[in-house]
Amino acid sequence: MTFNEKYKDNALLLKTFNFALNIIDYTTELQDQKKFVIANQLLKSGTSIGANSKESQNAESKADFIHKLKIAIKEADETEYWLFLCDAHREYPNCRRLINDLSEILKILNKIISTSKMK
Repeated sequence: MTFNEKYKDNALLLKTFNFALNIIDYTTELQDQKKFVIANQLLKSGTSIGANSKESQNAESKADFIHKLKIAIKEADETEYWLFLCDAHREYPNCRRLINDLSEILKILNKIISTSKMK
């Protein structure tokens, strides 16, 4: 069974998993261009979004669930910063698709948190 098969009904986990795969591809491209520092930062924060979202699925309480998703948002915010740097610099490969995908993930995370706080 693959990740996509196991979590086919969980939009957040699917989006963050596929985003992480795309981050791996993008940072590999950066490493090939000897842009190691930003590649490493982006790889860590960009893959951590999904890891924290996945971890939230086994939260011990609603507060723990929200806390784990807030960590995912912090990682997403950091990732957004690195992507904005890459986007603004003329010598970096295009990352607009990643920025757009991340924007969608942030909306989902914020919606889940706000909904969870209401319950």
